[in-house]
Formats: sequence, structure tokens, C-alpha cells
Amino acid sequence: MKLPKFISNNLILKITSLNSLVVGGRLLISLVVQNLLAQYTGQAGIAKVGQLRNISTMLMSLTSLGTFNGVVKYVSEYKSDQKNLLKLFSTLYVFSFTASIVLFFTFFFGASYFSNKLFFSVEYAIVFKVIAVAVPFISMNRIFSGVVNGLSDYKKHTKIEFISHLIGAILLLVSLYYYSIKGVLIAIALTPIIQFSVLIIIFGKLLKNYVDFKSISFKVPFLKPLLGFTLMSFVATVLTNYVEIDLRTLIADAINENEAGIWTAMTLISKNYMQFLIAIFTLYILPKYVAIKTSFEFRDEILNIYKSLLPLVFTGMILVFVFRDILIQVIFTEAFLGMSILFKWQLAGDFVRFIANVLSYQFLAKKEISSFISTQIIGLVMYYFFGRYFLSIYGTEGVVIALFVSNLIYLGVVLFVLRTTFFGANKDI
Repeated sequence: MKLPKFISNNLILKITSLNSLVVGGRLLISLVVQNLLAQYTGQAGIAKVGQLRNISTMLMSLTSLGTFNGVVKYVSEYKSDQKNLLKLFSTLYVFSFTASIVLFFTFFFGASYFSNKLFFSVEYAIVFKVIAVAVPFISMNRIFSGVVNGLSDYKKHTKIEFISHLIGAILLLVSLYYYSIKGVLIAIALTPIIQFSVLIIIFGKLLKNYVDFKSISFKVPFLKPLLGFTLMSFVATVLTNYVEIDLRTLIADAINENEAGIWTAMTLISKNYMQFLIAIFTLYILPKYVAIKTSFEFRDEILNIYKSLLPLVFTGMILVFVFRDILIQVIFTEAFLGMSILFKWQLAGDFVRFIANVLSYQFLAKKEISSFISTQIIGLVMYYFFGRYFLSIYGTEGVVIALFVSNLIYLGVVLFVLRTTFFGANKDI
């Protein structure tokens, strides 16, 4: 399909439009999956799915010791330098092997503990044993996905994402039909194995051009550069998902599990529409920022990104808000209509977060560890404490209000840290 000229001449819009086609397809699949989940498992089932998806996201960081963005950065820098690539992948091998061993034993032998902690019953211990088996695949999938992103191979990226999502959805629906909520949770635990298999089938041959598997050694020459990304990922991914798990548990305790399911459903809708934007950060923004050398270049690129994407993001979010009740009934059921009041705060919070993230990816690109960690922690701490406080006053809506308030604070802090780069005289960065 030939893209319009104004899109094909703008790399940001080109990647976004191609990614949007895939995300649109994924969204249609998700609509069917979420609706059936809501019908057959109810709000409490959606809450359980939310808990497990948070664990899965945390594992994507932990299994590779948070090196995904480091892989993107260094592959984009050294894609023609086999010597440095070998050092990079030798270090990644050690990281992956170590993390996989630790996490396998943690989840396999701690299955009953995690089941009781997250689902208030040991009935789902088998789910965490399956996760333990999937751990090495999660690790390898995350690392090799970083290679795809570092090469900015957005066509293969979109193909991998769509096919793996489709197969995963089919497995989930079959499991729902035969085994109800337990089957769904097991299917989610197995999804990383599917994703890794699809990635190897589509990208395996090209991967060999960049990863010399025979020469990889059990050494860590890239230890220091990658440890910074480990710290950043721990804060950005692990702590963020831990906060979500804790807030969901608080809602279930303070109100009930059904209300926790409604809040989870709101976050799922948010994550679905934000998928249209997520790929642009690793496929375009991060590699682009890595190559930028001066503050004037950075400002020009920021303005280019905002000019290209903010009108689309704003229009999309207005449409989501206007048709929110229809979306709720299409994606879930009428039992979830209580989430309608949450949309204005969730959309406003996500819009502010997008503006802030376009700026803060500079910290990742230039490996400004202290700036990244400090800004993320401030945002997370604000979200957690405002979430607890507003929950006691406004109920579930208070948690979403806390998201908006904390993201405004986060944006303000990021602007303050980047004040000289974004507003000062031209300088090297």
C-alpha cells in the first residue's frame, strides 16, 4: 500500500502510520479478547489479568536486567562495529543467564506465595510455575527485540508484533473456553514463548549478521555502560508496575475486587490507545536522540516531533473521550460503565505523560542516569502517595486524579532538569 506523500516524506509519520495499521489490527483483536474476558470472568477476572500483566511487564525488565534501552542505544551506535557488538552481546549473555536462573527458582519454588499474594489463593500456583519456565524466553525476546529497534527496522518490528499478538490472542481465547480464568492466566504466562518464536522466524537470519553466537563468551566487558540502564529500567518498569499492583490491591481492600477490575479496565484501555505511540519512542526517538550532538539540534527535533504528533494525539484522545461509553460496552460490558467518570483524568494524564516522555527520552539517549532516575522516582512517589490519599476521599476516581497530578509534576521536574538544554544557548550534549 502506497502512503500519501506528506507521510512518506516524514519519517516520524511514516513509522507512526505503519505502526498504527498494526496497532489497529491488534486493537481489533484486543476488543474481542477483552469483551469475552469481561463477559466470562467479570470485573474480578479483569483485576486478576491486570495483576499478571504487571508481573509479566516487570519480568521483561528483570530477565534481561533492564538492558532493553541499552541494546537499542548501542546497537544503533555500533551496528557496523562487530568488535563492540561482540562485547555487548557477551555481557548481555551473562546478564540474561544470571537473571534467568535466579528468577526461575524464585517463581518455581515461590509459586504458592505469589499466587496467594496476588490472587488471595494458592489455586493459581501453576501459573507462576509456567512463568518460571518462560523466563529464559522472556529474556531472549527482550534482548533480540532491542536489536530490531536499534536497527530501526520498523517493518519487521510491526510484523513480529502483529503475528505474535494474534497467536497469543487465539491461545488465550481457547484457554478461556476450556479452562476459564485459570486458563487465561496460563495463556498469558506462555505468551513470551510465542513472541520469541515469531521473532526468531521473522528476524533470525538478519540477527546472525549482528550477533556472532559462536564467539560470545561468559564475560562482561560492557558491564559499566549497561548497569546504568539496569538502574533506569528498574525504576521505570519494575517500580512502576509494583506501584500499579499495590494500588490495585489497595482498591480491592478499600472497596472490593470488582472496583479494582474497573480501574484495571481503564488502564487496559489506556495501554491500548497508547500502543499507537509507544513504538515511536524506541524505533525513532531513542536512535535519533543518540545521534544528536547539540542542544539546538535537540530543540529542533523536539519541535518536529511535537508538530508531527501532538495534533494526532490530541484528536485521538478527544475521540476516545467522546465515544467512551460506546468503547466501554464494545470492549467490556455494561457492568463496566462505572469507569466512564475515569476517562477525563486518564486521558489528561496520558497526554501530559506523552509530552514529558518525548523530553525525558533524552536522559536515556545520553545515559544521564541520575536525571532519569530522580525524575522517575519523583513522579512515582507522587503517584503512589496521591493515589492512596485521593482513594480515601474520591474512591477509585481518586487514583486516576492522582495519575494526572503526578504526571503534571513529572513534566515540571523534567522541564526544570532540561532547562539549560531546552532553553539556554547552543552547546554540546
